[in-house]
Amino acid sequence: MERRTVEISVGDRAPDFTLKDQHGNAATLGDLPGKHKVVLSFHPLAFTGVCQIQMQNLDNKGKELAELGAVGLGIRVDSAPAKKAWSEMMRLSNLQLLADFNPHGQVASQYGILREADGISERAVFVVDQEGIVRWKKVYPIKEQPDIDEILGATAKV
Repeated sequence: MERRTVEISVGDRAPDFTLKDQHGNAATLGDLPGKHKVVLSFHPLAFTGVCQIQMQNLDNKGKELAELGAVGLGIRVDSAPAKKAWSEMMRLSNLQLLADFNPHGQVASQYGILREADGISERAVFVVDQEGIVRWKKVYPIKEQPDIDEILGATAKV
């Protein structure tokens, strides 16, 4: 059954979700706003070069994000055990990798970026403010590396 996706635009309320991270812990978007801005970084495929650099950049910039009052979350249509293996391989120190696995791609669908026929999400970044409103969004070509400095700049303006 094809899921209906709705495009999320800047100014819209970010759809809430609860997903398991690479350690099996639940992470709920609705628990973060009010405390932090949130950078949601969707990546289409684990264990690939562009996605690996995307997540390592977000992990490496954790201190800068914290200084901006923000946290980063990596999200992929994948299982928590796969996220754990990938996280360990990359030696991530701070970044939570969230598994949009069950139901498959539900969060990507809620954000309007699920590529249903491929079973993956678009490569996209959303910056959500402390009130839970999307303040910046960019969908990248699937093979393009998101510019971490552009993301930090957008987060600083929120």
